Amino acid sequence: MKGGEFAELTAFMAVFDDRSFRKAATRLGVSPSALSRTIRALEDRLGVRLLNRTTRSVAPTEAGLALVDRMRPAMAELDSAVQEAGARQGQPRGLVRLNLPRIAARLILTPLFAEFFVAYPDIRFDLVIDDSLTDVVARGFDAGIRSGALVHQDMIALRLTPDLRMAVVASPDYFSRRPPPRTPRDLHDHVGVTYRWSETGALYRWVFEGPDGPIEMDIKNRITVNETDLILAAALEGVGVAFLPESFIAPWLQTGELVRVLEDWCKPFPGFHLYYPSRRQMPEALRAFIDFVRKAEP
Repeated sequence: MKGGEFAELTAFMAVFDDRSFRKAATRLGVSPSALSRTIRALEDRLGVRLLNRTTRSVAPTEAGLALVDRMRPAMAELDSAVQEAGARQGQPRGLVRLNLPRIAARLILTPLFAEFFVAYPDIRFDLVIDDSLTDVVARGFDAGIRSGALVHQDMIALRLTPDLRMAVVASPDYFSRRPPPRTPRDLHDHVGVTYRWSETGALYRWVFEGPDGPIEMDIKNRITVNETDLILAAALEGVGVAFLPESFIAPWLQTGELVRVLEDWCKPFPGFHLYYPSRRQMPEALRAFIDFVRKAEP
């Protein structure tokens, strides 16, 4: 439909509703004579009379009534669409690029997203799951999620979770073959499934807190991997002991598929934080996400 044709139909509906050329012209912001010419052009184009008019009244013809019956639902739908578009004009929209470890994606973002996308339907996310220590600014990310202990001081950090604790776990089958350790030093007699940082090649440190201070253990490695899901899978299969966040493995502790040891030696450390560089002109999508997360702070 051409723009002029739509204007003709809009003019016809205005005259039909007001039953007056003068009132409809005032509402549309045109002169009565211009409105009359528009209606005549519509009738000429359709080849049918739509309105009977006299000096005192305006009334639809049978063809005019039939046209109104067909147009009314469509016009109402168009009006609704225009109002919705206007209502969304001030809503944040855009893309948020976020770098975070797999555990944080599972524990934090998955529960948040359903409610967030209802509130902000025009915001999209590009999530890069990365368990290594990535420079989010250099890599072009808007923000990252990491333990607060790993966030650089020049970043703005927003706490997402309470403090975390690591847990030493293995399957019941594994502990049926080897006695459970009673102190961290007993881990010398065990084999582990350990995490290796992909960027540096360094192994994740198993650090415990004892009466005389921190104890760092070197574990005999059966498997080293840079993927926490594989560490969990290996522990469940009885390959060895694993060192994983307790919130991550809680479901398997509850079912008894994993057994926890050395709990008293594992002390809390700073929980996950959302962090981002200080910006005077922050993207509106990131600002909306930060505000949403701030309301959901623990």
